[in-house]
Amino acid sequence: MPLLTVGHRGLMGVEPENTLRSFRRADRAGLDMIELDLHLSKDGRLVVIHDAEVDRTTDGSGRVGELTLQELRALDAGLGERLPLFEEVVEAVAAPLQAEIKDRAAARVLAEEIERLGLQDRVTVISFHGDALRETRELLPEIPLALVSGRSTGSAPERAAKLGAGMISCELAHLDAGVVARAHAAGLKVISWTVNTAGELDRAIGLGLDGVVTDRPEIALSAAA
Repeated sequence: MPLLTVGHRGLMGVEPENTLRSFRRADRAGLDMIELDLHLSKDGRLVVIHDAEVDRTTDGSGRVGELTLQELRALDAGLGERLPLFEEVVEAVAAPLQAEIKDRAAARVLAEEIERLGLQDRVTVISFHGDALRETRELLPEIPLALVSGRSTGSAPERAAKLGAGMISCELAHLDAGVVARAHAAGLKVISWTVNTAGELDRAIGLGLDGVVTDRPEIALSAAA
């Protein structure tokens, strides 16, 4: 079976990450899902950006949570792109979304947006933060969840099962056959990030993973073949 392909922040290997330009590129490339990251602005809007600060990915500086949406919109996120709202990404692409909660406070706002926009069948809520996933499960009992893990991947299958998640999204460097076997035995799907080379794709396939998260369109094509 072809691997599930997930576009990382759109296709950030070829476009500015977490921008509408990047998400549209991933959608055109035919990836199965598109991953994005969420923080709350000072005025409580659900803004798509990875870091808690704007410094790395825009021409501005400061913490996302200390800037209003208007202030965030004034920033250049690359090639003239602006930081999008979650609802704008929903409107811009057709692919299913993996919405990663970076700021725990965003869980409730995201749940409200999913309900308002009727996205229960299109969005998987993902996070490193177990409490954010737990709150999401309470607010949206049927929504698909995935636990994201890096160095804590060794315990990810058991933690995900307790949270009622159906998937773990793990850093490839910390994945091994034992983790994959325990996850599959618990009925969990396993995907890995970030798979950007042929060698990494071969390792993902060798581990028997269900999918890969990638920055690169050529890896997505190979994984889907």
